[in-house]
This record gives sequence, C-alpha cells and structure tokens, in this order.
Amino acid sequence: MATLPRKIAMKDRILETADRLFYLQGIRAVGVDTIAAEIGISKRTLYNHFPSKDALISAYLERRFVQPRPSNKPPAEQILATFDSLERRFASRDFRGCPFVNAVAELGTEDQSVRKVAVAFKESRRLWFRNLLVQLGVADAEALATQLALLVDGSIAQDLVRNDPAMARAAKEAAIVLLRNAGVEIGADAAAKEPRRGGK
Repeated sequence: MATLPRKIAMKDRILETADRLFYLQGIRAVGVDTIAAEIGISKRTLYNHFPSKDALISAYLERRFVQPRPSNKPPAEQILATFDSLERRFASRDFRGCPFVNAVAELGTEDQSVRKVAVAFKESRRLWFRNLLVQLGVADAEALATQLALLVDGSIAQDLVRNDPAMARAAKEAAIVLLRNAGVEIGADAAAKEPRRGGK
C-alpha cells in the first residue's frame, strides 16, 4: 500500500505533462518518448500507466472535459460571463484554441473516438446554455443555445487568426443582441462588465 501514492502521483505527472505538450505543440507532434523524456522516466514506466498513446490521448481529453462550475448568479449574467472568461483566456500567452477542436483537426478522420468526445463536449456546453435559457423563459431555447455556442466557437477562431482578445467582447455584444431579441432583460452592469486584462 505504501507505493500507491507514488503510483498515483506518477500517473498524474504523466497526464499533466501530456496535457501541456499535446495542447501547446499538438497531439501528432508529441510522441510518448518526448513525454517520458520531459518527466525523466522511461517509456516503459509511461506504458505501465498508459498502455498506448491512444489511451493517453483519451485521458488528456477526459481531463479537459470539465463542466462549468455551479453559480448562484442570474442566468443571463452566467451566459454573458462566458464571454468575459473567454476574453481573459484569449489574453493568455499559452492559449491555443479549443483542445477538442484541435484534436478533431489532427485526428478526427482516423480516430472516431476523438470526434465522439469532442461532440459530447460541445453538446454539453450547448445544453448548459439551453438550461439557463429555459430558466429565463426563452421560447426557443434550443435554437438560441446553438447560436450562443456558435458565438463562442466563432470568437475562438477569430482570436486565433487575429490574435485579438477583443473578439470575445464582440461575441458578447452579439450575445446581448440575441438575448434581448428573445425577450431577456440585460442589466447595464451585466452588459458593461469588462474582464481583467492580461498581456498576450
């Protein structure tokens, strides 16, 4: 039993390193030998924890598949805060887009399991929007949730091309228009909130 914490810690180290390298450099570009060397372990040790690179990729995507934190804020404020959060992320020097979109772009044609988890992640985010819209009494919450999800993904793509965190603010302004057109009251505070700025 004394070796169990060390085993868990090593597995976490492998996964954290794979997460960082896969996200920053690309899944195809990073081999298990690179990950093992970065940690200072043998490939055999890595394979003791993850039997294949595919298993490590799956664990990486599962690690990234986190649900939004529960919040007591009003639903409309939660929706708009998504775009404030995106702007902060865009301003980060290590932002490289959506890890699920990146994984599909690299592996989707040859690995349907990657596409499946990416679809599940995107759908979970769309359903999060939909549930908040239902709370707001929006008549066609399904359609508006899809439109908000498209604004998120579109702002990510625009930031990657333009290197401009303000793309998230533009998406937020579009979200406000959509919400107001759906009959949602948007307070001046929620509409005007600015995210904390960081260097990019």
